[in-house]
Amino acid sequence: MGRILVNAQLIDQADLVLALEHQQSIKVPLGEILVSQGLITPVQVSQALATQHHLQLVDLAADPPNPTMAKHISALDCLRYGIVPWRSLGNIVLVATSAPDQFIQINQDLAASGMSFLPVIADERQIKQSISEVYGAELAQRAATRVPPIESCRTWRVDRPDRRAWALGVCSLLSTLIILQPAWTFTLIILWALCTSLLTVSLRSLAFFARLFLCDDPAPSALATKEKFQLPRVSVLVPLLHEKEIATALIARLTRLTYPKSLLQIVLVLEEGDDMTRETIARTTLPSWFDVIEVPQANRLRTKPRALNYALDFCNGSIIAVWDAEDAPEVDQIDRIVQHFAHAPRNVACVQGVLDYYNARTNWISRCFTIEYAAWWRVLLPGIARLGLIIPLGGTTLFFRRDVLEDLCGWDAHNVTEDADLGVRLARHGFKTDLLPTVTYEEANFRPWPWVKQRSRWLKGFLITWCVHMRKPAQLLREVGLARFLGIQTLFLATFNQFICAPLLWSFCLTLFGFSHPVEITLGTTVLGWLFYFFVFAEVLNISIAIKAASRAEHRHLLPWVVTLPLYFILGTFAAYKALYEFVVSPFYWDKTQHGVTTQSRKPATPG
Repeated sequence: MGRILVNAQLIDQADLVLALEHQQSIKVPLGEILVSQGLITPVQVSQALATQHHLQLVDLAADPPNPTMAKHISALDCLRYGIVPWRSLGNIVLVATSAPDQFIQINQDLAASGMSFLPVIADERQIKQSISEVYGAELAQRAATRVPPIESCRTWRVDRPDRRAWALGVCSLLSTLIILQPAWTFTLIILWALCTSLLTVSLRSLAFFARLFLCDDPAPSALATKEKFQLPRVSVLVPLLHEKEIATALIARLTRLTYPKSLLQIVLVLEEGDDMTRETIARTTLPSWFDVIEVPQANRLRTKPRALNYALDFCNGSIIAVWDAEDAPEVDQIDRIVQHFAHAPRNVACVQGVLDYYNARTNWISRCFTIEYAAWWRVLLPGIARLGLIIPLGGTTLFFRRDVLEDLCGWDAHNVTEDADLGVRLARHGFKTDLLPTVTYEEANFRPWPWVKQRSRWLKGFLITWCVHMRKPAQLLREVGLARFLGIQTLFLATFNQFICAPLLWSFCLTLFGFSHPVEITLGTTVLGWLFYFFVFAEVLNISIAIKAASRAEHRHLLPWVVTLPLYFILGTFAAYKALYEFVVSPFYWDKTQHGVTTQSRKPATPG
């Protein structure tokens, strides 16, 4: 091919020599290297391939495959080989491919069909688009149901009237008990809240201790000191929905990444019918290593995990990453992740980066949100990992070994916290998640109602995840062990319960003003006194964790705001009751977070 391109005066001899030298180190087709360097276009690569192999060149955009061609090759075979059936002549099927040198193997693998297959050359992007058009409905249904039913919440019959009847029954029972035995009913509910509080405080104490005394502060990685290894292809999924403001900034940030572009595939994932995002992308000039995948509608389900499942089939990489639309990753993030995977044991199936916010100074909510995030990502989560507990994944800056992700059937398309659920499923199947101190900066949700909507989705997803994995608690206990089992109870059920029961715990503040409390009546003054010490300890612990998290140089301006966190978490209670209502009436509803709202400058995506 190189000689054909030189003879056509599309590149010169020096370009060819440099590209061939580059090819020796990364093992990528020459055409892809030249395209990634901006020397030629994908169309020119297709023309050169057609000339080299003496094959017909077809334009699938102008002359698309007939949908009836789907009967000749399955959707999964098309995805596996990067082909699509184009035309048929008797028992001969013309198959569009962008890799004709692999066609002998394709013919052998498809020989059982009884048809003969002949190749024609087409652009890789056009082939993917044609696969989506011909097999879209089938693939969309597959994306919604990839995860086995026993590991998914999709088996819930949310339209059954008895679901709401149960909820009304529980509310009626509680109301009756409060009327008949108000003091003891109130006390029992508070005791339940205190049990989950004890779990939460215990976990936070242990994680804080582990972070302070058992974890080393991570040092920046020295990429150059590691031995050489074969760099893999990396595909980054970026799901988009109703994004008008974020697309241009997103593309600008991702073009700064230092990983070789010939090994990098950025997949912008759009939903069918999302004209706003489609028009925004259409007005933007995308680099050659960007792909756009549009997810067909299926059964009115529109969730991020369904979109990720659909786009996964169109990825080229052996490492699959997920970023959100507003993310600003450090420029060497992929390099560091790839290096980590290369030297990690095979059971390390996922690497989770650190999340931070670039608009912490916007207002009080963004300041408190940044402190909360820093406490989780910089203090508690490293401590939880050091304790060997299950890591509930965040929704972005996730990197997976593709083979493991596909073996686990991707994401649960119906779970609104598909990330946390996947973290549990990884652990249940014997895989490990590592944390790596490479930072992605996001936009903090700084408006009250959008904050409540986002947090309600998280809390609803935590409750859904807990219900799914507690279907068979004995089996879960056998698979993960006692410590991790208790960790799941704490991270998912207790977290949700803390916000739901918070108003009951606030009632203890009445004793400061001389009012009596039901617990004092039922359990006595001594118990009330011990509870006072417990609450003080819990609050001191939370403030200590927040101070530790905000003590880093970039967050020290947030230290004066740490004492206001109890007021900030009142918003979480509103979110919890919204989540509980939706858990009953619409558990699969995805309350989307709007991105690109802040006008504050984004954190430079440089290593740090």
